[in-house]
Amino acid sequence: MTDLVAMWEVSLSDGIHKIEFEHGTTSGKRVVYVDGKEIIRKDWMFKLVGKETFPVGASQTKATINIDAVSGFAYEYTLDINGKSLKKYMENRSKTTNTWVLHLDGEDCRVVLEKDTMDVWCNGRNMETAGEFVDDGTETHFSIGNHDCCIKAVSSGKRREGIIHTLIVDDREIPESTE
Repeated sequence: MTDLVAMWEVSLSDGIHKIEFEHGTTSGKRVVYVDGKEIIRKDWMFKLVGKETFPVGASQTKATINIDAVSGFAYEYTLDINGKSLKKYMENRSKTTNTWVLHLDGEDCRVVLEKDTMDVWCNGRNMETAGEFVDDGTETHFSIGNHDCCIKAVSSGKRREGIIHTLIVDDREIPESTE
């Protein structure tokens, strides 16, 4: 990776993915790596600016690297996820997902709730869940190994805050991650 010009980390429901981009400004070479695996390789391209689009993660999320000339032989590289800048995508994602990181049975577990679909992911796996209505909201039950897990959804009572989601593992509340 001698022509590495950009690197991004993208947080998706199935995990945090590392995207690396090589751009040979003399040869026109373009190489895209996702999690260390080569996804795209183009050698000897005469057009040095443009876009490279590729899928990321289990859900095949659309990612696009934009290559723009800034001045002379200087280039700017930006990453779009699902048509939005990485910054906008991450801001929107923090509104549509909840993430918890916890330590179970000697390993780190990253649990993600997609609020729009109520899908639950743990370390890249879409978990099998069972939802039920309870007096004060809903509970989504699933298991991680031998551990009973539940995500409680309760109204905050405040319109601006909306619904509060809490992860409970083995009757213990897990604090939300700020990733």
